[in-house]
Amino acid sequence: MWFWLSLVAILFWSGSDLFSKIGSKPDDKYSHWKMVIAVGLIMGIHAIVQVCTGTPFGIQDIFIYLPVSALYILAMILGYVGLRYVVLSESTPICNSSGAVAALLCFIFLHQAMELLQFIAVALISIGIFSLSVLEKKQADEERRLQGIVPDKKYTSSFIALFFPIFYCFIDGLGTFSDALVLDKYIQEDSANIAYEFTFLFLAFVALFYLLVIKKQKIVLSKEKPKFVAGICETAGQFAYIYALGDNAIVAAPLISSYCVFSVLWARLFLKEKLTLKQYLAIFAAAAGIILLGAGGF
Repeated sequence: MWFWLSLVAILFWSGSDLFSKIGSKPDDKYSHWKMVIAVGLIMGIHAIVQVCTGTPFGIQDIFIYLPVSALYILAMILGYVGLRYVVLSESTPICNSSGAVAALLCFIFLHQAMELLQFIAVALISIGIFSLSVLEKKQADEERRLQGIVPDKKYTSSFIALFFPIFYCFIDGLGTFSDALVLDKYIQEDSANIAYEFTFLFLAFVALFYLLVIKKQKIVLSKEKPKFVAGICETAGQFAYIYALGDNAIVAAPLISSYCVFSVLWARLFLKEKLTLKQYLAIFAAAAGIILLGAGGF
C-alpha cells in the first residue's frame, strides 16, 4: 500500500510545486508568506473536517508531534532564508538529497532494510534526482552567462552558500527520519497528520497577522487562486506521505523525493519550459526506478 500512497504524494506535491510557481510573482516580496497562509488555511480546514468526522485526536498530539513539525518548518524557513543568500541552482543538488539522508538514518538507527530489487530501484531514483538537479544548475548557470549576470561570489562559493542547502538537506532528512520514529512508537498516522496541519494553521495566522497588521498589506483572494490550489495539492500530498512513511519509511522517503523530478516534467508540459536530452534521461532513470518498485509488488 505504501507504494501507491507514495505515488499519490508524488503526484500532489509535484502539482503543488507547479501551482506555487504559477502563483509566485517575482515582484511580490511577500509571496512566500501568502503561500504559508494558503497552505495553512487549507490544512486547517482539512484537520477540522477530520476531527469533526471522528478521527482520533487530542491536544496532546500536537505536542507529541511538535518536534517533527518543528524540523519540517525549520527546513522550510532555511529554504526561504537561503534564497536571499544562495543562487537557487547552486543549492538544488544538495537539497534534493534529503530523501537519501532519511533512508540512511532509517537504516542506521531503526534497522530498516531494503531488498536487493528495492535498493536498485531507490538507487535509480536517487541518481535521477541528483542528475536532474546538477543539470538544472548547469542550465541556470548558462542562462545567467548568456544574460551577462555574474552573481556575487559569496552567493556561490562562500561558507553561507553551502550552509543553507546542507542544513536544509540534513534537517529535512532528519524530519523524515523523526517522522518514521514517532509514527512507529508514539502516535498514529491520522493523529500526527492532524497535529501537523493544526501547527501549520497556527503559522498561517501568524503570517496573516504579520502581513495585515505589521506590514499593512492587502490580500486579494481572487489573485491568489494558484496558491490555494497549491495548498490543496500540498495537503493531499502530506496526507498520503505520512501513511506511506509510516508503512515503509526507508524506501518511501527517497521515492517520494522524486516529486521534484515530476515538477520539472510538469513545467515542461504546462509551462512550456524546455528540457535537454540529458534531463529527459535523468527523468527516465527516476521513472524506471519507480516502475521497478511497482513491478516488484511492494
